[in-house]
Amino acid sequence: MASITLGGNPIHTSGELPTVGSKLADFKLVKEDLSIATLADFSNTKLLLNIFPSVETGVCSAALRKFNEIAGGLSNTKVLCISRDLPLAQKRFCGAEGLKNVINLSDFNTADFGKDNGLLILDSIFAGLLSRSIIIVDENGIITYTEQVPEIGNEPNYEAALAVL
Repeated sequence: MASITLGGNPIHTSGELPTVGSKLADFKLVKEDLSIATLADFSNTKLLLNIFPSVETGVCSAALRKFNEIAGGLSNTKVLCISRDLPLAQKRFCGAEGLKNVINLSDFNTADFGKDNGLLILDSIFAGLLSRSIIIVDENGIITYTEQVPEIGNEPNYEAALAVL
């Protein structure tokens, strides 16, 4: 169980991030059209997983905009933005913001992605949401970088993540 903070107050997650060098566990996440996406759908492509509590918060929205900007300049890399928001809310937000370079995926129906990767928040007003984290995966599904942002109210370290790509 990881200890992070929300507004300076300690909160806990369901486990620890997967380790660098391990294979990312397969997943079933819901796309904007309500179909299912799996890890196999992104084979032979690097992945930057931008994981966050909700598109409805200012920090999450800012990070999503930043990763959309970054994604436009990446080659052989897809940016997956993963939260427990309903896919319809993700689609509405990105449509209103004109964000077209990221792929939104939702863990709303099972929370299995959050549980499998130690990202599900267990307590606080954010209980049941995902902690703000970055996971980068190479073309073979091997994790090359992780960051669990220690204070949920802060943005991730974009430069450190990009240095790995």
